[in-house]
Amino acid sequence: MPDSLAAATQRARVRVPLRFPDGYTADAELVTFHGLADGLEHVAVVLGTPEPGTTPLVRLHSECLTGDVFGSARCDCGPQLREAVERIARRGGVLLYLRQEGRGIGLYNKLDAYALQDEGLDTYAANAALGLPEDARDYTAAAQMLTALGIGELDLLSNNPDKADQLRDLGITVHDRVPTGVFATPANVRYLRAKVIRTQHTLPLGELAGAHLA
Repeated sequence: MPDSLAAATQRARVRVPLRFPDGYTADAELVTFHGLADGLEHVAVVLGTPEPGTTPLVRLHSECLTGDVFGSARCDCGPQLREAVERIARRGGVLLYLRQEGRGIGLYNKLDAYALQDEGLDTYAANAALGLPEDARDYTAAAQMLTALGIGELDLLSNNPDKADQLRDLGITVHDRVPTGVFATPANVRYLRAKVIRTQHTLPLGELAGAHLA
């Protein structure tokens, strides 16, 4: 981590058994922190134990109330969260649950952007039309959390190259970027295609191009 970046410390650890609507369960430790750069209440979800000599699997998961909690089909966040917990628990690693709703613009602004998407704008253009960044996320706090957990090297479970680039710039060694599954629905295929075209997410554009547009 760059010398100029203040260190965060672990605040508390608590065991939380997880259970998902499909019946999948996992044992986790939730870790909170002191000293995070943005002052937000991000949480690390520690799952499984990596085998000696192996690299932990890590996901930076941005909070999505509509997808994670209410099961919205307009995005792929809920299925990605469910998949990530199982894959990380199996291999050993950490899911960082980051309070970055709507790629960092907040819940109300995200819902305003949805209304513009209904008028034909893609997810990035809708943010811009509201005078907001296309993606306002900064992963400084994520790097602080990883360092506080003793993780300086990892494989990143993500389709988003910007997450890996930012972590590397912050002094974290990202060995491999491991794509998530593809969770396309008629309601989110335009959103997924926009992520591929606008921000080079690792998703099969050919398959998405053939999917039905809502």
